Amino acid sequence: MIYTSQALETLIGELSKLPGIGRKTAQRLALHLLKADNEDAQRLAGAIVDVKRRIRYCSVCMNITEKDPCSICSDAGRDHKAICVVEDPSDVMALEKTNEFHGVYHVLGGALSPLEGITPERLRVKELLGRVGGGVNEVILAMNPDVEGEATTIYLGNLLKPLGIRVTRIARGVPVGGDLEFADEATLVRALEGRIVV
Repeated sequence: MIYTSQALETLIGELSKLPGIGRKTAQRLALHLLKADNEDAQRLAGAIVDVKRRIRYCSVCMNITEKDPCSICSDAGRDHKAICVVEDPSDVMALEKTNEFHGVYHVLGGALSPLEGITPERLRVKELLGRVGGGVNEVILAMNPDVEGEATTIYLGNLLKPLGIRVTRIARGVPVGGDLEFADEATLVRALEGRIVV
């Protein structure tokens, strides 16, 4: 039963479809938007329409971009012989914030998950293999540290190693500020495997 208006219920329903947004949060957001002045609401609606109209995938790395190829792929100052493979565009954003990686990226569009029907054919693996033949020296696998990410890392490693390319993965371990007693076994194993000389 609807106790408010159909329009408000529709907005709450649409907002609750967003990742991490439950019905209560969607209701709070909808009521906030209702209180906002018309100009703010129009700017938000315009920004959503604009991003859907202007954003597309880079034909080289599959990252999101407004121009093709993207600014990273078209940057001659980047090391195009080092490709960092990530799951999603948000991973590129996170790595770029560090200002430490100066190569280029390849966005797979997810990770292997047979239970969810995500097989290699549904990821951008073929596009990655097409890129590595052109003088690439190293492929860095930067998958998320979960079961799907681990499976994807192993799968890609097995595909790439026979091609004679150096295949590495990002180090994993105990985060800065973390306590060893609260770390799980897999994290501690990775921390020990990735240890460095001090």
